[in-house]
Amino acid sequence: MKLNKIHIGNLFLVTAIIMLLIGLGFGLLAAFIYLYPNFLKDSIGFISLRPLHVSSAMFWIILGATGCVYNGLRVVTNRPITNRVAIMQWLLWLISIIGIFISYFTHQFGGREYWEFNPVWALPIAIAWLLFLSNFYSHINNVRKWPVYMWMWLTGLTFFLFTFLENYLWLFPYFREHFVTDMTIQWKVNGSLVGSWNQMIYGTAFFLMDRISGTKKIGKNNLAFAMYFLGLFNLMFNWGHHIYTLPTEKYIRYIGYIVSMTEWIFFVKIIYNWKGAVSDIQKHYHYFPYKFIMASDIWVFINMGQACLFSIPAINIYTHGTHVTVAHAMGTTIGINTMILLAACFEFLKPDLYKEISIKTLNRVFWFLQISLIVFWTSLNIAGIKKGLWQLSNPQSSYSKMMDSLEPYFITFIIAGFGLFVSLSIIAYKLLKHSKKSIFI
Repeated sequence: MKLNKIHIGNLFLVTAIIMLLIGLGFGLLAAFIYLYPNFLKDSIGFISLRPLHVSSAMFWIILGATGCVYNGLRVVTNRPITNRVAIMQWLLWLISIIGIFISYFTHQFGGREYWEFNPVWALPIAIAWLLFLSNFYSHINNVRKWPVYMWMWLTGLTFFLFTFLENYLWLFPYFREHFVTDMTIQWKVNGSLVGSWNQMIYGTAFFLMDRISGTKKIGKNNLAFAMYFLGLFNLMFNWGHHIYTLPTEKYIRYIGYIVSMTEWIFFVKIIYNWKGAVSDIQKHYHYFPYKFIMASDIWVFINMGQACLFSIPAINIYTHGTHVTVAHAMGTTIGINTMILLAACFEFLKPDLYKEISIKTLNRVFWFLQISLIVFWTSLNIAGIKKGLWQLSNPQSSYSKMMDSLEPYFITFIIAGFGLFVSLSIIAYKLLKHSKKSIFI
C-alpha cells in the first residue's frame, strides 16, 4: 500500500481512540481496588494499573491532538501531509507505547510521576516529536495571516518538546541528588506539559468553531489572540501554584500565585460570553459534534472556577495531594480535552456519522456521559475535602477510620466511573466501526 494513500491525521485519531478504550479498561479495574484492596494484588496490582491507566489517558490526548493538528494543517494549507515522516513518527509512538506497557506489566519502573516507565522508552517519543515539529514547519511557510489556532498549535508543539526534555533532567546527578530541586522540576513539568497539549487541543476547538460556523472570524478576531497570549503566559508561569508546599524561594510562589489569578480573566470572560453561547447552542445544537464543544465550554467554566480557588494558598494547603486534585485532573481530561477530541473525531473521521446512527441513541449516550461525569467529579471532590480536613485536624483520627468514612463516596465514584466507561466505550466503538475507510484516501 502506498504511503501517500494513508490519511495520517485520521490514523493518529483512530490510534488515539484505541488508547482511550484501553485507558478506560485499566481505569475501571483500578477503581475496584479502592473497595477491594486485594483485587488483582497477586498479579498486576494497583501499582501497575494506575500508571497503565494514566499513560493510556495521556496517549489518548497527545495522539488525538496530533491527529487534530495534522487534519487541521491539511485544511489550512490545502496541501497533503508528508506521510513518510508522519508514518515514521507514528511507528516510533507505537514502539514506545508497547515498551511502556511491557515495563508496567513486568513492574519495571524507573521514571517520575506520570512518566513512571523506564526512561529508555522516552527516547522514541522525543524523536517522534522532533519529526512532528519538522513536518509542521515544512507545511506552514506559505500560510499568510495565521489564524489563532495555527499559533496555538505551534506553541503547543514547541513547548511540549522543551518541557518533555526538561522532565528528564533527573537523569543527571546534579538534579537527582537534590530532593527539593528534583520535586520542583517534576511538579513544574507536569503543569507545563498539560499547558502544552492544551494549546494544541484548544487550538483545535477554535478551528472546529470556525469550521462548524462556516466563517473564519473566530480564529482571527482580536479577542481570540488576546486570550491566546494570556494562555501562553499561563503556560510559561502558571506552574508556580503546583509547588506551594515545597520550601522554594518565596518570589516563585508569589509569581505563581499572581499568574494563577490571571485565570480569573478567562473565568469572567466565560460568564460574560454566556448569553452569546446560548444563542450559538440554539443555532448549532442539531449538529452533533457541536454538543461536545458546548460540553467542553461548560467544563472549562467549572474547572476554571475550581482551579482559581485552589490556587489560593490557604485553600491549596487543604486540597494538595487529595482527591480534589484528582477531580480537577479528571474534569480537565474528560470534561474538556476528551469532549473537544470527540468533537474532532466526529468531524474528521465521519462527519455524517450522526445521520447513520439513530440521533436519539447518540443523544442518550451523550447525556449519560455528562451525568456520569458530574457525579464522578462531585464524589471525588467530597472525598478530597474530607481527607483535606482530616490531614489538618488536631487531634487526628486513624487513617483507616478516615478511609472507611470515604467508602460511600468511593462507591459512588466507581458507579459513575462505570457509567463513563460504558458511554465513552459506546462512542469510541461507533466511531471505530463507522470509520474503517477514513484512514485511506
